[in-house]
Amino acid sequence: MIDRIVTFSVERRWFVLLMTLIAAAIGGWALSRLPIDAVPDITNNQVQVNISAPALSPELVEKQIAFPIETALAGVPGLEYTRSLSRNGFAQVTAVFTDSTDIYFARQQVSERLRVAEESLPEGAVPTMGPIATGLGEVYMWTVHFMHRKEDKHKPGEPGMQPDGSYITPEGDRLVSEADQATYLRTTQDWIVAPLLKNTPGLAGVDSIGGYVKQFQVIPDVQRLAALGLNLTDLARALEENNVGVGAGVVDRGGEGLAVRSDARIRNVSELAGTVIATREGTPIRLDQVAQVRLGQAIRYGSASENGKEVVVGTAIMRIGENSRTVASAVAERIGEINASLPTDVVIQPVLDRTALVNSTIKTVAKNLSEGALLVIVVLFVLLGNFRAALIAALVIPITMAMTSFGMLQGGVSANLMSLGALDFGLIVDGAVIIVENALRRIAERQHHYGRTLALEERLSVVAQAAREMIRPSVFGQAIIILVYVPLLTLTGVEGKTFTPMAMTVIIALVFAFILSLTFVPAMLAIWLSKPVEEKEGRIMTWLKRKYEPGLDRAMKRPTLTMGVGVGAFLAAILTFSFLGQEFLPQLDEGDLTAQVLRVPGTSIDQSQAMQSRIEREIGKLPEVR
Repeated sequence: MIDRIVTFSVERRWFVLLMTLIAAAIGGWALSRLPIDAVPDITNNQVQVNISAPALSPELVEKQIAFPIETALAGVPGLEYTRSLSRNGFAQVTAVFTDSTDIYFARQQVSERLRVAEESLPEGAVPTMGPIATGLGEVYMWTVHFMHRKEDKHKPGEPGMQPDGSYITPEGDRLVSEADQATYLRTTQDWIVAPLLKNTPGLAGVDSIGGYVKQFQVIPDVQRLAALGLNLTDLARALEENNVGVGAGVVDRGGEGLAVRSDARIRNVSELAGTVIATREGTPIRLDQVAQVRLGQAIRYGSASENGKEVVVGTAIMRIGENSRTVASAVAERIGEINASLPTDVVIQPVLDRTALVNSTIKTVAKNLSEGALLVIVVLFVLLGNFRAALIAALVIPITMAMTSFGMLQGGVSANLMSLGALDFGLIVDGAVIIVENALRRIAERQHHYGRTLALEERLSVVAQAAREMIRPSVFGQAIIILVYVPLLTLTGVEGKTFTPMAMTVIIALVFAFILSLTFVPAMLAIWLSKPVEEKEGRIMTWLKRKYEPGLDRAMKRPTLTMGVGVGAFLAAILTFSFLGQEFLPQLDEGDLTAQVLRVPGTSIDQSQAMQSRIEREIGKLPEVR
């Protein structure tokens, strides 16, 4: 079978060359679509369910929300286990599935079980599933804050930041307090930035933290309600029934159909205050007669700051399986467009862009791979002593890389520090080198025998014969290397997600390199080696052989001593290995440090934010901090 492949490649050399170019082009196309990240994504296959219930304590949240949902999810196909987190007013249930379970099938099953579980949950507790993302899904972060302009470029009373530190909205409202300004920033993030970003390709969702969520707050006067014969239930029902918009059909007038609608939806505090909640003796009773109506802030469970000042932070979450660099670049471009449409003096400032880390990592890997490829090519040129032959062997490297990209794309393997860093170009060109070297030797011998340059048919026959002679050692050599990596494919869990991509990449590269050594290399040898070939050794090879042969003779004469030295070296290597440092993943020097601050349990959000702002200001004074 293999002999026929070699013969076909030599006889149909131009066809083989054309198919190789097509395969390389397909590989280049696959490379442009290959998911790229800094490190492998080791997140397990999971679906998160979030439930908010502000009125419940952690104990009640666990008993009335987390436990019923975990019970409802039991028995879902592919489910490995569930875990939950219960806090004051909030619960998160995580369902972990097997790696072979389709994530969309898992989410569908969870959604069906949640509809059943909702019947047993407290009123107002509505479970929602988290985005289709992983632990590495946060690809872009930004802050929304006010920009202070120079006084000579600002006219008092215009929308924007004022010299006294207040802010005037485009609607003319003046925001003086820090809470009101933080609320406006959060409103901008939730109702302008996030909706415009969600249609970015590859994005699973947008998270927001910091500031305050705006609320219309109604503070009832119980005594006035009692005097009018009303209670809190009447008040809540009246507010719910009045804040609606309904249609009333169509009225024909003068041949024209006019749509009739009743829009009583509340838009501002004054409209809410004027809501009629009841009548007494034909006199309407407005809401502001029995309650205080104001614009306030919802209870917040988190805050964000930058350089000691409160801001609103947004996070773009990438959908599972997408290219992090492509998605982050698309988000950055979209952020630039959104910035131009924000209210006056409100700006978006990027604080984290995964593209920088990915580019830095890929640059490092590309640099190492390029240096390795260059070293291999130089060695080939020096040792083979024939420029064309060395170039044929060297061409296997880029073509194999392109074809490996296609295999990685089809196998769902991303390009990262682990998968690409494991490639060894010496192993890739090994099969090609021995075939090229043997072909050079055979052609030189035949030319020396005939005393002339070989004719086309003679050259083709010699190349095919030389390739067939080296097939057996080439197959065994590649197979042994592949078998070394096969056990890594059996790993599961975190270890499997970390090392399986590396093993798959190496195996794919070696398989394609072997195919090229059987097809592309013989075809190119038949095409290019048309000039007279001399069998000669370079000076380096001559020197190496002169130094190597005496040592080999001495080793063969003392086999016991030689084996003893080898075993001793092996034991010394094991001993040395025990003193080496060990890391689960290679260290990435991003130039960044993360400081995690632990506080006494029960510390309020406001107190935590005040402490955090002080810490940031002190750290910002260090000259090394940008």
